[in-house]
Amino acid sequence: MSDAPRKGPMGRGQMGAGEKAKDFKGSIGKLLKFMGKYKIRFVIMICFAILGTIFNIIGPDILGNATTELFEGLVAKIQGTGGINYDKIVQILLTLLGLYVMSACFSFIQGFVMTGISNDISYSLRRDISIKINKMPMKYFESRTVGEVLSRVTNDVDTLQMSLNQSVTQLITSTATIIGVFIMMLRINVWMTLCALLILPISAGLIGVVMKHSQKYFRQQQKFLGEVNGQVEEVYSGHNIVKVFNKEQSVVEDFETINAKLYDSAWKSQFFSGMMMPIMAFVGNLGYVMVAILGGYLVMQGKLEVGKIQSFFQYIRNFTMPIQQIAQVGNMLQSTAAAAERVFEFLAEEEDQIVENPVSIDGLEGNVTFEHVKFGYNPDKTIIKDFSASVKEGQKVAIVGPTGAGKTTMIKLLMRFYDVNEGSIKVDGHDLRDFNRSELREMFGMVLQDTWLYNGSIMENIRYGRLDATDEEVMEAAKAARAEHFILTQPDGYNTILDEETSNISQGQKQLLTIARAILADPKILILDEATSSVDTRTEVEIQKAMDHLMKGRTSFVIAHRLSTIRDADLILVMKDGDIIEQGTHDELLAQGGFYEKLYNSQFEEGEESA
Repeated sequence: MSDAPRKGPMGRGQMGAGEKAKDFKGSIGKLLKFMGKYKIRFVIMICFAILGTIFNIIGPDILGNATTELFEGLVAKIQGTGGINYDKIVQILLTLLGLYVMSACFSFIQGFVMTGISNDISYSLRRDISIKINKMPMKYFESRTVGEVLSRVTNDVDTLQMSLNQSVTQLITSTATIIGVFIMMLRINVWMTLCALLILPISAGLIGVVMKHSQKYFRQQQKFLGEVNGQVEEVYSGHNIVKVFNKEQSVVEDFETINAKLYDSAWKSQFFSGMMMPIMAFVGNLGYVMVAILGGYLVMQGKLEVGKIQSFFQYIRNFTMPIQQIAQVGNMLQSTAAAAERVFEFLAEEEDQIVENPVSIDGLEGNVTFEHVKFGYNPDKTIIKDFSASVKEGQKVAIVGPTGAGKTTMIKLLMRFYDVNEGSIKVDGHDLRDFNRSELREMFGMVLQDTWLYNGSIMENIRYGRLDATDEEVMEAAKAARAEHFILTQPDGYNTILDEETSNISQGQKQLLTIARAILADPKILILDEATSSVDTRTEVEIQKAMDHLMKGRTSFVIAHRLSTIRDADLILVMKDGDIIEQGTHDELLAQGGFYEKLYNSQFEEGEESA
């Protein structure tokens, strides 16, 4: 197992426990900067949105003319001085229909363009996150849950996509509507407009209060959603362990605790968002009452046409609705900012350093030197205190010692998952820090005690070691790993599909496939971390034969608990408490009568007792 510090039960960490205060303006600014690449399409979308809004705004004024024409015609008919001009009314209504059709067409086009933009933004963000993941150091992933990282790719990007698609369009059309309606209201009557505008200070005050209270709850909602995802993902992946230890009730209680926090933050955020509509409707009705009184007085004075009152009422409704919509957009922007901040925080995380003039791996032979290596996952807790060793090209090196001695940590340092705190690790005289990590790892083949296979065919899983390998090369690697026999017994042979949990083959068979994958990669340096820990004795013998053949002429590091498997190693490094306390061959170490002898004899005695 890794010597890295764990994060609690099931490896679940408390995300955001020490998070800084969120920067709303900064997050929106970063998002706008990211969206800059789509500025031409944004301009097109804005133009169509404004045109659609303008045609929609003109409608009530024209409809008012039809009402005035009808009203005056009725009055003339009653007075006997004339009648209703139906041709003119029909002409007005047809003009109105044409305007609304044009408005609908423009709105459809701007919606189509904005949907494309929001989808492209989410696609770009997911692509950038995928690229970023491959550049990030291992320590990032070992300090966070899988669900938390996945939440950045799924929930946060989805939130951005949906909110952008809705909020940007709504913000533009609402702003254009407010400006256009305000102009049309002034054209009808200045005093009625000033009366209607009295609702604005009240509306602005309510919007400010709601936004102030809702922002923190939207941020909490995103944070706790990530925690819920992390807890569910890890409990699901480890459900067998949960059942074995009867921890169902415990994980349910943990889930209920986090879910309650998510419920509380989601309820509060939605409550503040939902209360806006009824409050704004009440304020809008107050405006209707004041305008109705003033408008009726002006009609009685002969200073205003009756149809204009109808138009003005429609404009008031069209004026208050955008204010409500902007208020909703404000709430939505809180969620957008919270999601954007989490995504951009991830994209801004520290990456593996790129060396300006890196050492090339071409021509390297595989001599490895450890010089006074010191390392700790935390600066105040040193795990590797003073590690020194020299490994020649083609040697088989075994690293043994009790649990927690630092064996796996040394392998992580060799693979440069972490950099040493002091000292150095060199390959053919070159410090590992002078290589680019990605190129350095091309030298290594690795078989871990925890197998990793993906949902695909057996052929594809083995080929993962070298993607350009032919089918024949894959089959040769499977033969060398003694895996061909069980592969051919599968229903579709090499084309057998492994399910998502790879539960349709045994743990030992999984290990054989990972060994075949390492063989196919044909690395300069081979690392076997408990490579035979999950197979039976007979399979282990077969694997050892394959490993012995594979390790010839190749520098190999083997971590093994069963010391009987490494008796033929060229060099055995005995570790305890982060230091090498003994080193030599198997026979040399037994002759010393030290810690290795006791370790070896204890396993031999255990084997006799179990027999």
